[in-house]
Amino acid sequence: MYMVRPFNCNQQQYRRVCKLVPQNKTYSIPQLKPTIIFYLAATYEFLPMKFSYTFSNLCGAVYKQGNVLFMSDGDSVFSPVGNRISQFDLKRNKSWTHPFENRTNISCFAVSPNGLLMISIDEDGRALLVNLHRKVVLHHFNFKRPVCDIKFSPDGKFFAVTHSKSVQVWHSPGAVIEFAPFVLYRTFPAQYDDATCLCWSDDSNFLAVGSQDTSCRVYSLRHIRGFHYVNLAGHRSAVVSCFFEHNSLTLYTVSRDGAVVRWQCDKTMEEMQQLQQTQDSERRREEDDDDSSSEMEQDGPAVTEDHYRDGSDEEPVDSVDPPLQKKRKTRHQPNICYWSKTAKHLFQQEGGAEVSCATYHAPTHLLVVGFTSGVFTLHEMPDFNLIHSLSISQQKITSVAVNSSGEWLAFGCKGVGQLLVWEWQSESYIMRQQGHHYDMNVLAYSPDGQTIATGGDDGKVKLWNTSTGFCFITFTEHTSAVTAVTFNHTGQVVVSASGDGTVRAFDMHRYRNFRTFASPRPVQFACLALDPSSEVVSAGSLDTFEIFVWSMQTGRLLELLTGHEGPVSGLMFSPLSAILASCSWDKTCKLWDVFERKGNIETLHHNSDVLCLVFRPDGEELAVSTLDGQITFWNIRGVVQTGSVEGRRDLQVGRSVEHKVTAKHLAGGSCFTSLCYSADGKCILAGGRSKFVCIYEVSQQLLIRKFQISKNRSFDGMQPYLNSAKMSEAGPLDLLEVDSDSDKEDLSLPGVLKGDMSSRKTRPQVRTKCVRFSPTGRAWAAVSTEGLLIYSLDDVVLFDPFDLTIDLTPSTVNQALINKEYLAAVVYSFRLNDHDLVSRAMESVPVDDIQLVAQSLSAVYVEKMVEFLAIKLENSCHLQFYLSWCNHLLTAHGTYLKENSASNMSKLRDLQKSIVEKQNDLGSLCDGNSYTLQYLISLSRLHSQQ
Repeated sequence: MYMVRPFNCNQQQYRRVCKLVPQNKTYSIPQLKPTIIFYLAATYEFLPMKFSYTFSNLCGAVYKQGNVLFMSDGDSVFSPVGNRISQFDLKRNKSWTHPFENRTNISCFAVSPNGLLMISIDEDGRALLVNLHRKVVLHHFNFKRPVCDIKFSPDGKFFAVTHSKSVQVWHSPGAVIEFAPFVLYRTFPAQYDDATCLCWSDDSNFLAVGSQDTSCRVYSLRHIRGFHYVNLAGHRSAVVSCFFEHNSLTLYTVSRDGAVVRWQCDKTMEEMQQLQQTQDSERRREEDDDDSSSEMEQDGPAVTEDHYRDGSDEEPVDSVDPPLQKKRKTRHQPNICYWSKTAKHLFQQEGGAEVSCATYHAPTHLLVVGFTSGVFTLHEMPDFNLIHSLSISQQKITSVAVNSSGEWLAFGCKGVGQLLVWEWQSESYIMRQQGHHYDMNVLAYSPDGQTIATGGDDGKVKLWNTSTGFCFITFTEHTSAVTAVTFNHTGQVVVSASGDGTVRAFDMHRYRNFRTFASPRPVQFACLALDPSSEVVSAGSLDTFEIFVWSMQTGRLLELLTGHEGPVSGLMFSPLSAILASCSWDKTCKLWDVFERKGNIETLHHNSDVLCLVFRPDGEELAVSTLDGQITFWNIRGVVQTGSVEGRRDLQVGRSVEHKVTAKHLAGGSCFTSLCYSADGKCILAGGRSKFVCIYEVSQQLLIRKFQISKNRSFDGMQPYLNSAKMSEAGPLDLLEVDSDSDKEDLSLPGVLKGDMSSRKTRPQVRTKCVRFSPTGRAWAAVSTEGLLIYSLDDVVLFDPFDLTIDLTPSTVNQALINKEYLAAVVYSFRLNDHDLVSRAMESVPVDDIQLVAQSLSAVYVEKMVEFLAIKLENSCHLQFYLSWCNHLLTAHGTYLKENSASNMSKLRDLQKSIVEKQNDLGSLCDGNSYTLQYLISLSRLHSQQ
């Protein structure tokens, strides 16, 4: 998508073009007529949507609730994170979050056996059918009731869902496009209480359903004469899970009180299949007989099979009317097979821990059970031999899964948001990830853009790899909420401030806290800043309204700046001058000269409390956000206001269920709490008390684009209007506890008979607490209620012409390559700015001619070449080829790039990031194969000597 606006055209041309295409709108190239594309290129400025960021990853959280699941190949694990699904590739050490979203938090999901389709169901029973390869939503469906479990049949033709007290079986969507992908096949009889779990037999003919009524029922998917559902009652508590043996009808059921019962069927699976085949053939024969009988009745008297068998023309004496014959065959008969209880085992857990989840790997007969105490056990069935027992958490294990080979076990803990993958044979962790236990507050990008540091209310500082999405280190030295975090100019030190009254510096090489800055008296720090040389650390307090300045080398307190009359809410050093800017709730911003010790040199007054501030990368402009929803821009040299943005109408605050006023009146209290300039300083990113993040163009003070960070209706304040059907005399239904079952009441307080009356049902609200642009400019991150959201640009640009002429076409580039005019081909491809065309032109250049082509490029194309190489080095397999391009390009045009480093800094950082990533990958690969390489070198030398 592109936005077009007029430039370099007179009034007559402007009117002519506006008749063709309205200005300041977004278009795709197919929407523009081919006859006017060239004319638009000559009179309009095509701005590539460098603001067209799309959702890329969710790093701050790894598991929220629901079931975890392995892929069919066993190398990846799926984990629900709120209303999204995250996938973790355990072999490649990489994670990503799928772009589709459910309406509310996901309660369960299932993947088809071939790994092509996924069905995710939220708490309200609304489902999404997703193509996993394309990551596209194919169909929306509403089951109209909460679903506890969903399972695909082993053959992939059906899937079953729990539907309150009953179970429904649906046809699986096929490869053929249908009007209704979900077609109901059968609904089984209702049980006495809600169904909790499902299990299919290996032949996809039998379905076992566990229930809250302490029983388990076995149903037949297809009609078998003489077989009705079997009710297995042998537990004293609700059935948590049920499993079939491999290629057998033997069944295991696990209840909440820790009992495992083995049910043996008196018939094998082969016998039931033969019986079903026999009945199917008889049924087809009867249908054929009925058809032939109806035809004979039309022609003459009915003739039976015995009439033809005997060869006589007389009618048989024992002829039976067909309707009476059908009634005799369909009368009730006892079941042809039964399940009997052959064994019962009990788990011995301390403290009265109950079973919370279980899974079974049928080929290896391994039973994995998770408990509410955070302990899991691994047993071998049917002898119930204990293989392993381990405590992995202090909270309840919510979900457990096992991969196809039975080697890896995946555990999800809802209480702490933890996801673990354990290899039980070697007793080692394959993956161990955990987000912040409470809300995440702040984030900071490293200078190379490869690492993100986050701080949360749990007092932890976590470092996340932007390429893999994994957290690789956690610092736990703080004892209170982390309120600010930043990197030094080299990216080797992380500095964080906390409400515990300390500022700590962490070493990125040894991963330790090597410096602690403290105040003379206890204070709570709310903001933090480092000078450009990282020699001075400053922090602002909430309670004493002071600014503390320390030396990074010695840790000594250098200066105490006073003058604010309210809590200090923001601090930042100017990137190119020795000026410290601070803002406070006293409606002022102050500029300090810390190094000259001149104190307060200027005060900027505002009409409302100041919440945050940020310097432009060149240090010439200061952006300030206030409580009244405005963003004010100041020129630092003249200390004059250059513009302002009214942001309240862009935030669009939703209405909470507790609010008694409309969303329009609530917008009066909305504001931006975090600001960040883009790398070129032309745009500013703003986030605050809303579900939207806005990008503004600074020079025109215009809104470029808004991003909705979440569509999860499990959060409060997502809708502008409330549903009157959910209101009652006692208040909103969402805030009322309607569950009155005695076994589900909380008796945590002594002497309370009806549960804990102090507990309240509340829903969190979506907030964006911090936003930051990546140093490369190709991504930005936001800390929200959901976690750490990363938005990035699409690598492939469809159409973004540069210096376009009417004779410049892709055929011109191909003709230049045929004539071996490599420089012209590269220049033409960059002018067309087609990614595939540029790749073909550059890869057609011989290695010996790379140096000559790189030296002959003009300055205009050098910047585009650097940007293109950064993308190709990240994805292409031609590593040495593109590194040769980088070497010759930087050697020939290094002086120009250094002189214009301010405008090209984001592109150079992006190139550096790609090169460092390849260096790290190759370095780890070579380190792992160092002995193999030494062996091969020694072997080659031995052969050469011989």
